[in-house]
Amino acid sequence: MTTMDIHEILKYLPHRYPLILVDRVVSFESGKRIHAYKNVSINEPYFVGHFPHYPVMPGVLIVEALAQAAALLTARSQEAEKNTEQVYYFVGIDAVRFKKPVIAGDQLSLKVEIARQIKGIWKYTACAEVDGQIVTEAQLMCTAREI
Repeated sequence: MTTMDIHEILKYLPHRYPLILVDRVVSFESGKRIHAYKNVSINEPYFVGHFPHYPVMPGVLIVEALAQAAALLTARSQEAEKNTEQVYYFVGIDAVRFKKPVIAGDQLSLKVEIARQIKGIWKYTACAEVDGQIVTEAQLMCTAREI
């Protein structure tokens, strides 16, 4: 198991402000699972309009944070095998459930496991938690393309 700080994360993800949604990886098991964090600050640009009187992190961005964690898991796991630069695309989502709002000050715990990999498509089970309570869960899919 290993960890990753933001500098290492930025080596694997093409995302940048304001769409980098993984701040730290606290555990990583190659080809199996990743546990990462997104610190939710009132300074996030989406809080201006979602919603001004009760700032809530948009569900689509929680799913994006999970997808970025999945991309990190796959990119880091495939690192030894790839000879070219690749980008990981989010290609599918199933069974998404939003169970509780995420608000400013929360620390979003992102847990993603590889369920299977077939012909260049990875399928994951993913959940986001705040204070040990599941706020979002989903099944995600991604693929890699050379750039």
